Formats: sequence, structure tokens, C-alpha cells
Amino acid sequence: MKRVKLIVAYDGTNYHGWQVQDNGITIEEVLNRTISELVQEDIKVIGASRTDAGVHACGNVAVFDTESRIPGDKFSFALNQRLPEDIRIQESCEVDADFHPRYADTVKTYEYNILNRRFELPSKRLYASFCYYPMDIERMNQAAAYLVGEHDFKSFCSAGAQVQTTVRTIYAVNVTKEDDMVHIRITGNGFLYNMVRIIAGTLMQVGTGLMEPEQVKGILEARDRSKAGPTAVAKGLTLVEIRYE
Repeated sequence: MKRVKLIVAYDGTNYHGWQVQDNGITIEEVLNRTISELVQEDIKVIGASRTDAGVHACGNVAVFDTESRIPGDKFSFALNQRLPEDIRIQESCEVDADFHPRYADTVKTYEYNILNRRFELPSKRLYASFCYYPMDIERMNQAAAYLVGEHDFKSFCSAGAQVQTTVRTIYAVNVTKEDDMVHIRITGNGFLYNMVRIIAGTLMQVGTGLMEPEQVKGILEARDRSKAGPTAVAKGLTLVEIRYE
């Protein structure tokens, strides 16, 4: 028996998120079925990040155990010949049997994209939120600076999250604009349910003048979800990378 790690990229548009569920097809379901057919075993992958419906990924991580004699680094080639075109394995390798993608210490990077122009562009509609009000990038970066460090992010967590603690460490938050696209890139040691999308929704309010940058400090201290901005739509979010310490 060996454990194989996959780095998985996907367009989340047509999927009900990562985790297997009854109400629609998911990334995990497709991977389980495709790998099982390849190795002729009942495979259940373990994913590092359970992304929501419509969220995309460049580098989610999953592992599975198999008796197959296929070398770990060859699974990427074999699976990409069988997976639908909106899911692609970027890398595969054999790892230690006790490696667990969710419980190991990680650094995760997400990016939230906002198309900021007068009218929408159809080619961007699946991969970015849309805002036609002008956005002030400098104000957004001022607000983002309050989020860096170890904080209790309860105000930035959707209700119903099953977690032992809402304390997380954010290493960097940067807001940039390239042509009409605003990018919010966030790196941290872990994220709460909808945390990045709530941060994005809050920074969008700062950028459009509905909120002052200094208010973000008070939102953190309040530990009250109702004080933060709205949860930005899922399609603008991409899991960029999971790096293991």
C-alpha cells in the first residue's frame, strides 16, 4: 500500500464544490470515480481544502491510498487522460503513509478577482465578481493592513462553522489592479468558512467608499459577523497554492 499526493487544478463553475454531496456533482466525486476506474480499487481521496460551489483552484491538494504498481509520478499523466477538461492534475508523487493534507502545517494562498469597469465582459463572468463603482486600491490596501497578523477572525466567518477556534494568522494581504481587474491576494496559515470571501466583500465596501479603512480594526475586535461586509460571490475566488512547512 502506498499514499499518492495530487496537486489538483479545476474550474469550479460546473461543480457543487469539492466535497461529495447529494445535491450535485463535485470535484471529489469525479476524482474518486476516475482513480477507482484506473486502479480497479475503491478509492476515496482526502482533500486539503473543501472549496465551495463555483470556487476555482490552481493548487488544491489531495491524497489517496492504493495497491497499484503505477509509479506515483505517473498518476498525473494517467488521470489527465481520463478526467474532464475542467479538472487537471498538475503534479503527483508518492508521500509518507502518515501524510495528511488537512492536518499538516500549511501556508495557503487565495486570490479574489473583481472586474471593475462600467460594463461586464462575458469572457470574465465565470472567474471574477463585478463592480461598476470605481474602486480605490490605496484605501483597500490600508484596510487590508489591519488583517495581517494573528487575530480572532470570528467577524469574518459564516455562521455554523464547526471549528475549535476562530484565531488564524494572516501573513500578507495585497490589493492590486491590472487594467480593469482588481486582485486581492491573501496568504495565511488557515482560513475559516467563507473567510476570504467575507474579507473580499468588506474590502470592496472600503474601495467603493461605503466603509472607512479604519473600520476594519473595529470589525476584527467586535467578533461579530454582522459588522463585516457581505460575502462576495464564489466565482471570483481561486485557491492558488497550498505550501507545506
